[in-house]
Amino acid sequence: MAISEFEIRRIEKLIGGLVEKRRPAPHIRSKLDIGFRVTGQSFEIFTVRPRWDKPEKTMEELVAKATYVKSRKTWKLFWMRADLKWHSYPPLAETKHLEDVLREIDDDPNGCFWG
Repeated sequence: MAISEFEIRRIEKLIGGLVEKRRPAPHIRSKLDIGFRVTGQSFEIFTVRPRWDKPEKTMEELVAKATYVKSRKTWKLFWMRADLKWHSYPPLAETKHLEDVLREIDDDPNGCFWG
């Protein structure tokens, strides 16, 4: 069973708040911006920037991913390692609250998400 439309709107509002807080100034956004997408029971946060070899095209660099496990009512947090695969984020691998996931991504105490 998928997440309800009501929950999707709540999730989008919470993630949108984090993304909006971290976005660069408007005059820089054509060179670097932050976005997110909700797909199924997961969301991804990513940066958007022009490609170095074709500046007219943009590329996304994934920052963080979280997946809701409905059967356990928990969120699992992942980070992208150098092997370009998602790995569980050990300091907060699982939590019941989306707010905890977003706080961990924002604070980034280990430099795994924002560098």
